[in-house]
Amino acid sequence: MRPEAIEAMLPWLTTHFGNPSGSHAVSRRARQAVDEARESIAGLLGCAPGEVIFTAGGTEADNLAIAGVVGATNGRAVCTAIEHHAVLHAVEAVNGAVVGVGPDAIVDLDALGRTIDPTVAVVSVMLANNEIGTIQPLDDVADVVRRRAPKAVLHTDAVQAFAWLDVAALARRADLISIAAHKFGGPKGVGALVVRSGVPVQPLLRGGGQERDLRSGTHNVAGIVSMAAAMQATVASRSQSAQRVRALRDRLGDAIAAAVDGAVETGSREQRLPNLCHLRIAGIESESALVLLDDAGVCASAGSACASGAMEPSHVLSAMGVSREEAMSSLRFSLGWPSTIDDVDEAVAALVDVVDRLRAPARAT
Repeated sequence: MRPEAIEAMLPWLTTHFGNPSGSHAVSRRARQAVDEARESIAGLLGCAPGEVIFTAGGTEADNLAIAGVVGATNGRAVCTAIEHHAVLHAVEAVNGAVVGVGPDAIVDLDALGRTIDPTVAVVSVMLANNEIGTIQPLDDVADVVRRRAPKAVLHTDAVQAFAWLDVAALARRADLISIAAHKFGGPKGVGALVVRSGVPVQPLLRGGGQERDLRSGTHNVAGIVSMAAAMQATVASRSQSAQRVRALRDRLGDAIAAAVDGAVETGSREQRLPNLCHLRIAGIESESALVLLDDAGVCASAGSACASGAMEPSHVLSAMGVSREEAMSSLRFSLGWPSTIDDVDEAVAALVDVVDRLRAPARAT
């Protein structure tokens, strides 16, 4: 977490532990903190304060966007094949349609256009992929949606993007935007869904009627305040941080390519978030490599972190046409705002050693 986010959070876990739905002074103070955080977040996302709906994270925000619109309209849902499972499974649960991508992991706009018709109520295309970091042409997607289904709304999962991209500008034509605090230095377990005025959404959670009746439940005041502080700190340094981390990411990719035969980066660096380095390394298996990297103190993943426990080919790589064998040899290294040159160099050294150890039995035979 960012220091600013921790500092902002602490009073609301200790001396100011009030329920903002109450009427006494302690509750009113908590309500004011939530309102001020909402105004700050709205300004950073390019929307009105009343359009920010607080959630327990990106998964809930994605599900509220998909199931909420489908439930309110009885329309269809469409998404791409490389969405986070929070979107993909939500679309599958309402018998929606999934659109393919090209080998570059960019949505196939022609296929999207053929899939969308006036019965479609919501189209979900992530701003940036959480596994390989590919940035989607959201303006082009919006053009297709508006042309094929004028009444449909566009949702974008911007969870992975906010730390590195100007979401307010790039998602200005999206009707629904999901974010999660832990992706930009805030706490886990808190996020938000932007719901533009007039977008029909049915709540998933019913009860006290909080969040414009769209998300009942006692507010996570500490998390909300902390998320706003993390967003402010992120935006203030985003340009410089992205440039610095991109240089580190390129150093990581270049060093691995020079030292490890058969290492191939996935996707174009130019079309990808600055913090993700995704590789396929011939002659190794991801599962074994991850265990050895973990022993060496390097935290990496095979595919997205959320799926690291199940060693199946990444649905993102499969959608790109990557073979099962290649997909099962893939590794993802993710950098963040605190990452350093020493971190990168230690990771490279550890990976070179791991690859040598994994390839040694093959050389011996």
